[in-house]
Amino acid sequence: MLTLAIKFILAHLAGDFLFQPDKWIEHKKKGKYKSKYLYWHILIHTVLLLVTLQFNFNYWEGIVLVIISHYIIDLLKLCLDKKVNSRILFFTDQILHFIVIAGVVHYYNPFNVNLSSVYTIESLLLITFILITTYVSSVTIKILISKWKINDESPNQAGKYIGMLERLFIFSFIILDYWEGIGFLLAAKSVFRFGDLSKAKDRNLTEYILIGTLLSFGIAIATAIGYKYLIELSIQI
Repeated sequence: MLTLAIKFILAHLAGDFLFQPDKWIEHKKKGKYKSKYLYWHILIHTVLLLVTLQFNFNYWEGIVLVIISHYIIDLLKLCLDKKVNSRILFFTDQILHFIVIAGVVHYYNPFNVNLSSVYTIESLLLITFILITTYVSSVTIKILISKWKINDESPNQAGKYIGMLERLFIFSFIILDYWEGIGFLLAAKSVFRFGDLSKAKDRNLTEYILIGTLLSFGIAIATAIGYKYLIELSIQI
């Protein structure tokens, strides 16, 4: 089952990302179903499927289903372009493709999706602490440093998501016992921020960035240590 799934996934990823130049994507957006590159794209997917499946025509039904569904999903995506947020379109498009692939694999090699593992204490703890590390911490830090709030904050909330990623990296480094990674992360952030601070000559901005960084790192470290402690405790119980 796993081997078959990997073959279908490999063909999909290669066709959608490796063998689809930006020129084709732009041409498809303009020409939609009239674009020749839409059909070239489908043809490449067909060839890749045949190659990864080693021309085993016992899977011809699955190949046909994947190719036809891929064409329909891509066409719908092109029709909804500029009407729906591009990020939503991209992820919806990929999710639909993978649902079809999962259905095809299940047809040939039936498998059961066991969700009980999601409700184990380990999984629930991980989900809870990831939520704390990202969104809960983001709101907490924003409230704590509101005293030093600056007027030129990014309107697209890029800083918010950078902070989330930063804390996720720290969280991951600690649970993997790779504390050195935190030092590299702090050094990298310092290098990128040094230019902003040296040019701004604004004490308020300096305090804002410094306090925000220390809070972000501190919360991420404390959260990761708390997670590791509770995991060890749950194992002992």
